[in-house]
Amino acid sequence: MTKRILIIILFLSSYQYSSAQDDNLQWLDIELSNYQYPYAVSYLPLNIQEQDLKMAYMDVKPDHYNGKSIVLFHGKNFNGAYWETTIEALTREGFRVIVPDQIGFGKSSKPANFHYTFQQLALNTKALLDSLQIKESAILGHSMGGMLAARFALMYPDFTEKLILENPIGLEDWKLKVPYKPVEWWYQNELKKNYEGIKKYQLTNYYDNNWKSEYDQWVKLLAGWTLNSSYETIAWNAALTYDMIFTQPVVYEFKNISAPTLLIIGTRDRTALGKNLVSEEVRKTMGLYDQLGRITKDRIPNAELVELSDIGHLPHIERFEGFITPLIDFLKN
Repeated sequence: MTKRILIIILFLSSYQYSSAQDDNLQWLDIELSNYQYPYAVSYLPLNIQEQDLKMAYMDVKPDHYNGKSIVLFHGKNFNGAYWETTIEALTREGFRVIVPDQIGFGKSSKPANFHYTFQQLALNTKALLDSLQIKESAILGHSMGGMLAARFALMYPDFTEKLILENPIGLEDWKLKVPYKPVEWWYQNELKKNYEGIKKYQLTNYYDNNWKSEYDQWVKLLAGWTLNSSYETIAWNAALTYDMIFTQPVVYEFKNISAPTLLIIGTRDRTALGKNLVSEEVRKTMGLYDQLGRITKDRIPNAELVELSDIGHLPHIERFEGFITPLIDFLKN
């Protein structure tokens, strides 16, 4: 077999595999109108930065309300839907659970132009909670949502009863190690994304190469968007939020958080922004959650740490009981 024939066969095999993956993907609307969330979705109209936008959210009330509420902030590569089992468990315990999709994510608006800041996202969320006449609440954030939750707690200390950070990103300042890349660079990266690339990233960073079939639904949610003719708008918003994450660290203000705080940390997690932009030597020093959890506990006054060994970036997906038990104990005490 000649080298040229071998190359053609490999190309066709790769194309057929990619096509098969595309055939298994659901085309997704830019605001996920054809994707059903586990609970009813409502919308808050917002006028921000001279444009009319809408913020999607789930407001799930328990059968036997205990008088307490909790707000769940999603991560960058997710939306409110992945909190389904968490919502179910918390409402069973009597908590009212509010789950917003931030602007630029999930079922919320994807503006063509937007200046993303964690402060703006916190303001949006506070406007939502005010509209629901919620006076105080626990705040839980996962991944990017952890950075937002920390910012929210700093901006609204009297509102934030308790703060829970589940494998938050931003426990280190990547600017100190990673060269800056402009928004256009992140945008081009987003345009190249497909099912295989998204899965490979999550497999390596989130699950340490331990994949289960139930994780695939979260890959397909992102990959389904790549089939949309408006994917450029989604990619642009994703690029803008990457720049927000990279340039707006909250780690230096952890000492100012006044709310009682619980850190739930899967110690196998190795998520860090810009790993592919540094040397192998530097890369090995980034995203070490088995160390970052303990460092962060010492930085936040009145903080508790629950470490989950052999768990990666998504404890509430990967080991639900290990996540929900300390969470409910913390909320009740």
